[in-house]
Amino acid sequence: MILFIFVKDHIGLLIITSGKFFKSEIIFMKTQGTKSATSRRDAMKMIATGSAAGILGLFRSPLFQAASQENKEAPAYAKGMPAVKISKVRAIATAPAGSNLVIVKVETTEPGLYGLGCATFTQRAEAVITAINSYLDDFCRGKDVDNIEDMWQSAYVSSYWRNGPVLNNALSGLDEALWDIKAKRANMPVYQLLGGKVRFAVPCYTHASGQTPEEVITSVQKFMAQGFRHVRIQLGGYGSVGTLGNNPDFKGVGFGAESDSFMDQRAYLNAVPKMFESVRKACGEEVELLHDMHERVEPIDAINLIKKLEEYHPFFIEDPFSPENMEWFKQLRAATSVPVAMGELFNNINEFRMPMVDQLFDFIRIHISQIGGITPAMKVARLGEWFNIKTAWHGPGDVSPVGHAANCHIDLATWNFGIQESVSFSDKLQSVFSGCPTMKNGYMSVNEVPGLGVDINEKEAAKYPITTKSNWIVRKRDGTVIRP
Repeated sequence: MILFIFVKDHIGLLIITSGKFFKSEIIFMKTQGTKSATSRRDAMKMIATGSAAGILGLFRSPLFQAASQENKEAPAYAKGMPAVKISKVRAIATAPAGSNLVIVKVETTEPGLYGLGCATFTQRAEAVITAINSYLDDFCRGKDVDNIEDMWQSAYVSSYWRNGPVLNNALSGLDEALWDIKAKRANMPVYQLLGGKVRFAVPCYTHASGQTPEEVITSVQKFMAQGFRHVRIQLGGYGSVGTLGNNPDFKGVGFGAESDSFMDQRAYLNAVPKMFESVRKACGEEVELLHDMHERVEPIDAINLIKKLEEYHPFFIEDPFSPENMEWFKQLRAATSVPVAMGELFNNINEFRMPMVDQLFDFIRIHISQIGGITPAMKVARLGEWFNIKTAWHGPGDVSPVGHAANCHIDLATWNFGIQESVSFSDKLQSVFSGCPTMKNGYMSVNEVPGLGVDINEKEAAKYPITTKSNWIVRKRDGTVIRP
């Protein structure tokens, strides 16, 4: 049965079938009072004909369709959110734990809404700060905070010359801050915008080191007791510098700087297999062992060392070759099945493309601020899924808590995740940064609030000024610089 309802100057239609209301809205059309209105008399003539064609003609007419649309409220998703513009982009520099940290703060036209991103390039912090305050701020002002992809692409080419670590770190800080803002506007953590969780927390590896294999064993056992199932083992300092050999010849003749480090490459190559053997015997097969070569031996020596480590089945060996020696990966693949992690020093996401297509390594070792932020890191991660290559983001102590949070949010949402480098935050660091990621039983978790979850106390940050001094020089006995 069809009922026509007249209310003042509107006509409506209600359809009833089998005693139940048909799932439909009552649509009212204005019948008088406007230029386009249908008269009540004309409507009644159509009704009087009793014909379906007449009735349908009324409600299919352009006038009725237009009128019905005027009376429908747009659904929430179609309304969107009001535009928010960038009002300022600035750098915040601090060093509460000793390493220079650089944060990008993006302020907006919405009162109280801002985003934070990590732009830390410890060795050249002042250069990044200049790029942010003198160039990125002017470039970004007035732009829509929601258009992250367009912002990344346009900032990437805006200086014409591109792919340098200074630009990429500044761009990374901007990119992470925009994701922080978008997630705050959506009232959800960043990982939700990346697809949601595929794991409850992020498995991590930690660092065990010592002057002797026995000291390394003690350190590994300590971390195993804390719940870690993955431990990176190193002799001495980072990259085994300063432990295996003293009094290099170049220092005796005053070559190089006083602060330059020394590495005895042959002593390193002999010591690492003994370290693996000792740790494996003492700690068993359940713990996964990792090691970072840090690109500090000749490629052919790196291949021979990794072959010797194969019997101890490492979880992965990191950075066997420098970016200048990528062609050696083909020989490494032919020589051994030990998994390899690579990419910490890559500046351009395109550097990952062909090595991943050719499956030359097993873990994507990206430094997120070096590559330009969450946006490009997600692209590389998705590419890795096609070739069964897993992520292992770089997470050293000279990445800010904001940067570690970005790592963790990506890890939570990336199916082809492999492992994450763990971190511990000092009391000083946490006095500057609230909402830092947390570690428990070898897992990292984010602060479950909208955005990246980390905030900064600028007054506290100002108590720990950065330094412009930096030295990353390691030499052979004769003074030749070792890369990196």
